[in-house]
Amino acid sequence: MNNNHQKMDRKMLQHLFFLYKFMLKLLGYPQGHHWKNKSLKYMKYESMADKHTQEELLNTTLVFEVEGGLLRSNSLFPYFMLVAFEGGGVLRGLVLFLFYPLVCLVGKEKGLKIMVFICFFGVKKDNFLIGRSVLPKFFLEDLGFEGFEVVMRCGRKVGLSELPRVMVEGFLKDYLGVECVIGRDLKVVGGYFVGLMEDHVATRSSFLMNDVVGEMESDCDLIGFGSSNKILDHQLFSLCKEIYLVSEAEKGRWRALPRDKYPKPLIFHDGRIAFVPTFLATLATIIWVPFGLWLGLLRIIITISFPYVVAIPMLSFTGMRGRVYIHPFVKHRLRAPSTNQIKGKGTLYGCNHRTLLDPIYISMAIMKPVTALTYSVSRFSEFLSPLKTFNLSRNKEKDSKMMEMLLNQSHDLVICPEGTTCREPFVLRFSPLFAEISDHFVPVAIDSKVNMFYGTTASGLKFLDPLFFVLNPIGIYHVKILEKLPRGQSRIEVANQVQKQIAEALGFQCTNLTRRDKYMILAGNEGVV
Repeated sequence: MNNNHQKMDRKMLQHLFFLYKFMLKLLGYPQGHHWKNKSLKYMKYESMADKHTQEELLNTTLVFEVEGGLLRSNSLFPYFMLVAFEGGGVLRGLVLFLFYPLVCLVGKEKGLKIMVFICFFGVKKDNFLIGRSVLPKFFLEDLGFEGFEVVMRCGRKVGLSELPRVMVEGFLKDYLGVECVIGRDLKVVGGYFVGLMEDHVATRSSFLMNDVVGEMESDCDLIGFGSSNKILDHQLFSLCKEIYLVSEAEKGRWRALPRDKYPKPLIFHDGRIAFVPTFLATLATIIWVPFGLWLGLLRIIITISFPYVVAIPMLSFTGMRGRVYIHPFVKHRLRAPSTNQIKGKGTLYGCNHRTLLDPIYISMAIMKPVTALTYSVSRFSEFLSPLKTFNLSRNKEKDSKMMEMLLNQSHDLVICPEGTTCREPFVLRFSPLFAEISDHFVPVAIDSKVNMFYGTTASGLKFLDPLFFVLNPIGIYHVKILEKLPRGQSRIEVANQVQKQIAEALGFQCTNLTRRDKYMILAGNEGVV
């Protein structure tokens, strides 16, 4: 009888405990805290600057929610779509899109598990570079300026995220200087993700608090920051003496973080998707792609088959538009044969590199055929090109001889001294090779705009680059043919001056980064892809 009474008492206590937790959740109290949490102060995030001086905040550790206290968007679907499409291909992205209505119906936690399984199942762990090469661009564009200011005021930062840690860790550490990132860990078998997350409670319990708070004598230096619409149940918040909250209405008024406020310039990023892939935007893309493939094929046929005087207006009608500026002195030289042309020697055009279509648009701008000098271009791309192409070997002596031979044969050459493409408003360091070959060098500043797919890649299938560019509903090219630089400078000085001239013409910034730097960041190699 005594055993039966003890069992009944235990069951009664369990029922009372669950009822207690339910009432706390119903009343909006944070769960999972220690008893000393009764002294916690919950305040609006705007009051942080009033309660603490800048010096105090620099000596403070901030524990913040990534989704609730930093990002403006409430939906995680765009980030998972980027992982699915860029990491797994079109089919995986389509599966995620079709399952998303189910994700919305089953609840937040189960929906998160479904998206994680679709996006990560069978992906090799060592090949997953999207967290550093693709997602940071979209995270930066989703940052709320007000939330960013709160986070950056504090000297030490700990980020808590509902997303898998491999998705957010690179961005938070590289761009925001976050020392510790706590996210969901993914299970790995044989070096491959199996699409399952480690148990959230077990992850919290096993986390070493000393790694976060260090050897602080008291917890007065720990401050929390998150959303008022969520239960801040992570045990780190139980150590915070103050917690600052932001409501969804306040987040709705947050401004996007301006590019000039980025803590670190965004120069390199990879991936094909050039828009934020929300559910509706993804639906529009799926509807567009079948039509876009036929339109892209038509654009290629027009470019290959017709002379420029006919092809240019036809391409403009289909959405492939160009804007051309030619310096008056260069325009005069193009109209009247120059001394260099009379001698039977070609002109060398050097441009910054945006896509493989750069030489074609330069040829259209000057209304003359040119010869493109390229690195590692596929035979498929050469087959589709209306121009003659010659591959450079990256052997200085061999490439110099070939270029001199082509110029002496009256070929007008186009070369990209950057050696690789750069999507953002930056110009990479120029190779001085072109300055050694010819004094008749014409700088060309180029910029391209797309609204759906990028026509470049560092880790994907490069032979598809031109196809992705012509697949865009609208593709715009800006071509500025600039004045030739005066002689009398060394080859390195000429390369640096041309880089600066092109950057100023486009409103871009010069960098000392090279092709090797780009591929080490995006693909983890030196450009051998």
